[in-house]
Amino acid sequence: QVQLVESGGGLVQAGGSLRLSCAASGRTFRGYAMGWFRQAPGKEREFVAHINWSGGSTAYADSVKGRFTISRDNAKNTVSLQMNSLKAEDTAVYYCAQRGGSVALRDSSSYDYWGQGTQVTVSS
Repeated sequence: QVQLVESGGGLVQAGGSLRLSCAASGRTFRGYAMGWFRQAPGKEREFVAHINWSGGSTAYADSVKGRFTISRDNAKNTVSLQMNSLKAEDTAVYYCAQRGGSVALRDSSSYDYWGQGTQVTVSS
């Protein structure tokens, strides 16, 4: 059984930074693509960023491009999301997810396992 545990959320002022981490266990981490998604109150879950199995390919939602950076450490079984220049509209619960394949996708339905989420609140 795969377990994903996010950490690093919190309250930050607009313009500030946070770094989210997701620790994975339960199956060989390096073979699987990872993604970050978020869900704001009253809104549907949306794609934020994804990374393929090796870390050599990444993609971002237009709303975070240039501000967020996804990375992974296959030796430590972790995936991270560095968030800079945060805005009030970035406020949401952030989830990491793992696909049953090496290629990363934006479609949340293609991910098999999800973490419990970590709250990010950006005050304006």
